Amino acid sequence: MGKLQSKIRRRSDLYRTNREEGAESVPANQVVQYEPAHTDAINCVTTISPDLCVSGGSDQAVVVYNWRAGKLHRSLQAHTKEVTKVKCVSGTNLIFSASRDKTVLMWDLYSGEKPLQEFCGHELVVNGLDVSPDVSKICTGSRDNSMCLWDIESGECLQRKTISRNLVTHVCWVPGGTSIAQTSEDKTIKVWDSRSWQISNTFPAKQYIQTHCAVSANSNYLLSSSNGFGGQGCEATLWDLRQPGCKVVEYRGHLQTTACSIFIPGSQGATPMVATSSHDCSVKIWDQNTAACLCTLVLAGSGPLASLAPCDGGGGLLCASFNTGMHLLHLSQGAGLQLCEVARF
Repeated sequence: MGKLQSKIRRRSDLYRTNREEGAESVPANQVVQYEPAHTDAINCVTTISPDLCVSGGSDQAVVVYNWRAGKLHRSLQAHTKEVTKVKCVSGTNLIFSASRDKTVLMWDLYSGEKPLQEFCGHELVVNGLDVSPDVSKICTGSRDNSMCLWDIESGECLQRKTISRNLVTHVCWVPGGTSIAQTSEDKTIKVWDSRSWQISNTFPAKQYIQTHCAVSANSNYLLSSSNGFGGQGCEATLWDLRQPGCKVVEYRGHLQTTACSIFIPGSQGATPMVATSSHDCSVKIWDQNTAACLCTLVLAGSGPLASLAPCDGGGGLLCASFNTGMHLLHLSQGAGLQLCEVARF
């Protein structure tokens, strides 16, 4: 841990020096290369503890990795097609993974090599996955146009609803509540009531497919990400959940599809920020309220950057890529906000 934190400080200092001297990029050999987590494209990443992240990839593996030490912790193998989403539950050892094999699996971080539970019933790839705040249920969404609610303990499907053209791309349970936000290829954002399993609100349709959504820790705001090309679409949008359908600001600047957008954890009184990753190989940090782009990091050759997850108390970001593995990024606020790459694995 001490070695990596020292590396982060040195890396940030070097990045700042290059910025001051007008250099376009920091030499690639300054990035620590660890043992790769996956053998193919990485589609998703999240964290399960202060040291461990969980990722899913096209190699069909669910990987638990110690990002601080740069060491593989576990590789969980049971899916028969690529893993599309992973979700962990804070304060537990539970890991959930969704796949193109139409299933969701539940794992225990420390218990055996086989999944504890299997959730079967979707007819096409499962792209949406989240866990209820009381950890009793999971919600899933699929390209089969259906949203399902499952009992975690029994694996039973409690609710299922199919809506024409509702090709689900992502789902997110509103913290501490009973609502679930869902994005779709029909370009809308839907909010579900998990008690009645009915749609309580539908936001105005965007111009392009909505690829991802995230809800703020205080449950007041929702972020959605947009498909696009050539700078058309490609934005992230901030919505006010207290006034459903009320668009607050848009974050524009990516040149290709924005695949993921997240709220960055921050200390009280600090400027609230969001982060976005794109198929244009860049990660951008934005002022949440003004939509000003505060900094950009381009990971050349990475291919689409599919997923982001905060780590290390908000100063670190994990970024999943198609071509170059997992990237550990560091956000520092010295003479100015700076985002740099520290390691990859």
